[in-house]
Amino acid sequence: MTAPPDPHESRRKRLLWRSSHRGIKEMDLLMGGFAVRHVGAMSESQLTAFEVLIEVPDQELFSWVTGEATVPDDFKNEVLPEFIKFRP
Repeated sequence: MTAPPDPHESRRKRLLWRSSHRGIKEMDLLMGGFAVRHVGAMSESQLTAFEVLIEVPDQELFSWVTGEATVPDDFKNEVLPEFIKFRP
């Protein structure tokens, strides 16, 4: 007997690829490493929250991670604190 297919498999694969092909090498490594470690276990709401973060421009997201800028309330979600703490 085989396990039923994961309905979010293609979504997870897309997030894994997009998170490691952002443009700035540092963000490719940071976000890609985070995705490899966490995307497989994310819930649907966490996947949605991560998709929001992927849309943030590299420089802006990097400034949040380094603490150079404050995260706008619109982008505070359940995944962001874990992403900010993450170190590859």
